[in-house]
Amino acid sequence: MHDEPIDPFNGDPADPAAGLHDPGDDAALDPLTDVERQDVLEDLADLEIYQALLAPIGVRGLVIECEDCREPHYFDWDLLRGNLRHLLSSGRPRVHEPAYDPDPDRYVTWDYARGYADGVHDTLTEGTDEESGTES
Repeated sequence: MHDEPIDPFNGDPADPAAGLHDPGDDAALDPLTDVERQDVLEDLADLEIYQALLAPIGVRGLVIECEDCREPHYFDWDLLRGNLRHLLSSGRPRVHEPAYDPDPDRYVTWDYARGYADGVHDTLTEGTDEESGTES
């Protein structure tokens, strides 16, 4: 099983992207710093929590506002996870393009997912705080 989508044109001489510039031809990028690497690992851990909480209620993934094109990009859980793992292993983000005809109502932002997870956590620990406190 692959963590990332398989290139359907891999090895195909008629690959429509064959003429595009290969990022591997560039001088080696600086590897991720320890802080950047830690941030990506934390994003992966958060992603697991968000998926566990939100997928059962119909959320398909996260939407991210692209800094380059100023368009929203919709990522299913597995694709986003694969992109983050690729960033960890290669030190560079994947080339991306907007999803084809996504249903925006089925995607949430990182901030929404974080707030939702925080709300669930607070609700679950609410009774615990009262039980461990002193009684008047």
